[in-house]
Amino acid sequence: MQSNLQNKKVLLVGNPNVGKSTIFNALCNKNQKTGNYAGVTVASHSGFYTYNNEEVEVIDLPGSYSIYPSSEDEAIFTKFLIEEQHNYSGVVYVLDSMNLKRGLLLFQQIQDLGIPLILVANQLDEAERRGTTINFDELSIELGVKIIKSNAKEKIGLEDLREAIYQDEFQKSEKVSFEIPMEQRAVVHKIASQTHEKNPYKVWTLLSSETYLGKLDTLDDKLNENDTKCIVPKRLQTQETIRRYQNIDKTVQKVVSKTPQFKELFTEKLDKLLVHKFWGYVFFGAILLLIFQLVFFMAEYPMNWIDSGFVWLSEFAKNTLPEGPLNSLISDGIIPGLGGIIIFAPQIGILLYFLYLLEDSGYMSRVIFLMDRFLKPFGLNGKSIVPLISGVACAIPAIMSTRNIENVKERLITILVTPFMTCSARLPVYSIIIALVIPAKKFLGIDYRAIALLVMYLLGFVTALLSSLILKKVIRQNYKSFLIMDLPPYKMPLFGYDFKLMLEKVWDFITGAGKVIFAVSVILWALSYIGPKQNENQIVATDVHLDHSYLAKLGRGIEPVVAPLGYDWKMGVSVISSFAAREVFVGTMSTLYSLDDDVPEQKILEKMRTDVKPNGEKVFSFATGISILIYYAFAMQCISTIAVVYRETKSWKWTLIQLVGMTGLAYIVAMAAYQFFK
Repeated sequence: MQSNLQNKKVLLVGNPNVGKSTIFNALCNKNQKTGNYAGVTVASHSGFYTYNNEEVEVIDLPGSYSIYPSSEDEAIFTKFLIEEQHNYSGVVYVLDSMNLKRGLLLFQQIQDLGIPLILVANQLDEAERRGTTINFDELSIELGVKIIKSNAKEKIGLEDLREAIYQDEFQKSEKVSFEIPMEQRAVVHKIASQTHEKNPYKVWTLLSSETYLGKLDTLDDKLNENDTKCIVPKRLQTQETIRRYQNIDKTVQKVVSKTPQFKELFTEKLDKLLVHKFWGYVFFGAILLLIFQLVFFMAEYPMNWIDSGFVWLSEFAKNTLPEGPLNSLISDGIIPGLGGIIIFAPQIGILLYFLYLLEDSGYMSRVIFLMDRFLKPFGLNGKSIVPLISGVACAIPAIMSTRNIENVKERLITILVTPFMTCSARLPVYSIIIALVIPAKKFLGIDYRAIALLVMYLLGFVTALLSSLILKKVIRQNYKSFLIMDLPPYKMPLFGYDFKLMLEKVWDFITGAGKVIFAVSVILWALSYIGPKQNENQIVATDVHLDHSYLAKLGRGIEPVVAPLGYDWKMGVSVISSFAAREVFVGTMSTLYSLDDDVPEQKILEKMRTDVKPNGEKVFSFATGISILIYYAFAMQCISTIAVVYRETKSWKWTLIQLVGMTGLAYIVAMAAYQFFK
């Protein structure tokens, strides 16, 4: 029974991009997204697995290169590691076999804090492919720790790891790898005696840390003026790093042997093109264009099937259910509303799948490296490209991923401009409007609609850069930051695993949007089903014509505000409802056009394409379509995005500046575009 299970808690720790999250997913059967660049995990995640009647909680901490935090995600890692030491059994330290020297720095720091460890040497296949052989028996003796050889993606070594955790094979080192420098020993001894701290290295970390680490605040009253003269945190950190690497070099020389590589590695050959100052950008643009071409080409048939299926379902409900309000609610309100969103699931799935493949292959880290030099003049950190790229899926986790940006002001700028990136919720809006106003013709074999979609994504990115340039002048930078990262080797993506991730993300999109669409559809139907009696101030609870409903009355009330943008009252209602979630625009339009029974047998898209204003002008003209596209490209995203911006900035000032600024920009530019093109 569950109550008879023994409980154990372990931490999963390591540098960024060493396969920590992959091991976490495999151990706990969780599907947390893993990426091939630093900063994917920005907060601790926990999962559980049961082995030999023992329940083990695994906490996946953010990747870090050192115990000294320089960003918020590293602070989460350090604080948890030290303050929760009495609450966990030990640390599973994941080491990249191709970067032994770099990974051993953090390992030895944790070891010197007196924390018990198991070492997992991951990515052995890549190390061997590069001609690197590691004597793990010798390394285990050198480090005084149990070593498990692993290839996380192939799930090699995971059973050995479970067994080692079950057997409590976490080991503390009997020797300290870093000796306190002579000039600081007196101060360390003094503080250790006053605080009764038996571990001198832990005292050293309190002195050498610039930000919160352990109980740094309590040191001020324990140091006199003479003591503080020799305490310069950055200098102490540098001193420690140099001494540690001197010892690590000796260890690496003992255990590592390399086979001479007579041929240039495939990775290095390919990188000459992919990170080239000119061709790298050309290749990246070509990749994006190909993806958007496939988004339209591959999604066309499943979208038609879904559309036909929901038309049939709506007709079936209308003919089967007894006539009355319930029939109208289900057949004209809920089913078309949900269908208007689900129809775009294939496009979202295709886009996300190819992005996952790019991450999994190692190419996305090249994009980060390539874009770093490009982003610097705009006041963005090289790490800013991670949330900007993540924003293509959803702005909420993208904004949260800014926690790994060390410079506070660069992080703020990234948070403020990330919502300009085209998220997956905007894709249904772009897709339906592009389908309505852009002809299905080709230029040099490339679909006009694919080009238009690429332009919308580029527009969001360019606007983000221009906004960053303005914010760079407003928000002064105190110091420059630099991007330091490893370019991982190219890997064959796990196509099945990424497909499974994509399906789960699409399902999350459908269920998340479906809840909102369901509620909005019911409200819209209720407002469209009732209306005032002619010549009387009475409500008629009957199936009135859409144009005579309270919804139409409400919509026409806001029509003067949206008319300069080229929108009629239906679009005005849809724009307001999409504040709940961007994709609700499409669901609302689907519901509204389904409620319009003038041509009941037509599909929703055909109704929208043939709809005209009272003056005979097409509702969805080219000018109106461009106006809608521009509005959604610039307008602040959903209310959830606003909430996460406030949570991450803890400032109503910047949250409101972002909301008013983006919405105002969207309105003005959309109005100008409509007036120009009409």
